[in-house]
Amino acid sequence: MGLAGRGLVARARERLTTSLRSVQVLPSPNIWHWPAVYEAENRAQDADGAVWALLDGLADWTGDVVDVGCGDGFHLPRFAERARTVLGVEPHPPLVERANARVDGVPGVTVVLGSAQDIPVVDACADVVHARTAYFFGPGCEPGLREADRVLRPGGALVVVDLDAARPPYGRWMRADLPGYDATEVDRFFEISGFDRHRVTTRWCFPDRETLESVLRIEFSAPVAARAIADTPGLEFTVGYRVLVRRKPRGLIVG
Repeated sequence: MGLAGRGLVARARERLTTSLRSVQVLPSPNIWHWPAVYEAENRAQDADGAVWALLDGLADWTGDVVDVGCGDGFHLPRFAERARTVLGVEPHPPLVERANARVDGVPGVTVVLGSAQDIPVVDACADVVHARTAYFFGPGCEPGLREADRVLRPGGALVVVDLDAARPPYGRWMRADLPGYDATEVDRFFEISGFDRHRVTTRWCFPDRETLESVLRIEFSAPVAARAIADTPGLEFTVGYRVLVRRKPRGLIVG
C-alpha cells in the first residue's frame, strides 16, 4: 500500500491538530495573497522544460512522491502521470483547499495540511521528497532536512529545486531585495550537508505584458519590480535554478 493508504489518515488525525502550532511556518506572500497571479507565474516558468528534463534523471519518479510546500497543487498532476502515489503537503489551509480541488478525481493523489518540519506520514514511506522554492533552503532548514530523511525509504532521494540568485537577470533582482543573502554560503551549506548540485538555465515566457508585470510585482518590492519591468522589453526573461539532490543511504557498508 502506498502513501495515500498506509497510516496517512491515522497519523494526520494524531498530529495535525498540534503540528502547525509547534513549528515556525515562513509565509509565502506571493501565492498566499495572489494565487491567481501565481498560477499564471507557474504556467510561464520553465517554458522549455529544462528543469523537468534534469529531474527525470535524478530520481525514480514512479514510486511514492511527496511534494513539500505544494501550494495549490500546480505540480501534483504532473507527478501523478508517473508516480504510484503523490502526497502534497502545504501549511496554508486555503491553498490546501485549492490543491484538493485541482486534484479531485486524479487517482493516487492526496493533499494534507502540514509543514516541511512535520510531514504527516509514517517513517520510510516515500521514494522521493520534492520541494520547489518552498522556503526551507540553506542554513536554518535543518529540521526540514531531518524530516525528509525520516520520510524517505533507504535509497530514496530528497530533491530541492531552488532559484539560483547568481544567475541574472532574475537572480540580480532577487539580490536587490535580499541584500543579506549569500549564495556562496548557501552552496557551501548544501555541499556540507551531502547534496549534489546541478545548475540549469530556463526561460519564463508570458502571454502578454500585463501578466509579466503582475508576476514581477508579486515577487519583488515595488522599486525592484519597477526596475525588473524596465529591464524586460519583451515577454520573457532568463531564470536560473539550482537543483539539489541527496540520497538516503540504503544501509551500512561492512568492509
